[in-house]
Amino acid sequence: MTNTTEVMSDPSGLPPQPTARYGLVMVRLIIGAMFVGVFFENLGKGLYTASGYAGLINYYIQHDHAPAIWKAAMGLAASHASIAAPMQGLTEISLGVLLVLGLCTRPVALVAFGLLASLWISEWGTSWIWELLVPTVAALGLLVGRAGRTWGIDAFLARRNPSSIWW
Repeated sequence: MTNTTEVMSDPSGLPPQPTARYGLVMVRLIIGAMFVGVFFENLGKGLYTASGYAGLINYYIQHDHAPAIWKAAMGLAASHASIAAPMQGLTEISLGVLLVLGLCTRPVALVAFGLLASLWISEWGTSWIWELLVPTVAALGLLVGRAGRTWGIDAFLARRNPSSIWW
């Protein structure tokens, strides 16, 4: 007797759901492109320099509605802007490129979720509430949905080790 799960599964061990997979790929590519685009936009604005980064963070501290503990954390980042600014730039471009390539998508999506959630909290009261909430939740969906296994490098890696949590 044949197990229906085996018949319905592809080599990656996931049931065939091409529509859902293609939807996740679109979200992965859009969020990856968003990170790449934001990187170049911020680079052009000088936000990865110590003064540009500190200026933006101090603006948030003065104008947002984030909790006091969060403002203290932002103040720490602003006071170490010479390190924090290039780290944020490197993080944003890395997340974008890795998401577009579909490489290590699950841990990358987790980091993207954390970064976007932190930015969302930092902007409370200074921008539209949904502006960063939607991509934040979408990044979480990429983590859960293993979005790199379709049209991504993770698909090749999953053939060798389909049970890995990394892809």
